[in-house]
Amino acid sequence: MHEVSLCEGVIGIVRDAQVRYGFDRLARIRLEIGALSHVEPQALRNAFPSVALGTAAEGAELIIDEPAGQAWCADCNASVAIDRRGEPCPQCRGFRLLVQAGDEMRVKDMEIG
Repeated sequence: MHEVSLCEGVIGIVRDAQVRYGFDRLARIRLEIGALSHVEPQALRNAFPSVALGTAAEGAELIIDEPAGQAWCADCNASVAIDRRGEPCPQCRGFRLLVQAGDEMRVKDMEIG
């Protein structure tokens, strides 16, 4: 499960922010995990509390925004919503899709407290 190592990376970002801004506790952290990111948000939710133990993020609320996938279809020249990579365009059934959004994985914001 690579979500544990992703949580460890998030905790590293929290540690860097803690050093930079000098806070003791994190109240909330918001992540953006796109539908096309190959990350399972529920697995992140499950792993986060144990990875955060003993850190400034222990007990912090984890919020995960899950933006939908968006792609531009070169066959029908349209921007379309997609659920997974490798699926055909929902409008023309073509496969020449260029992902435009939904593959993100980032820390959007943190609230200290």
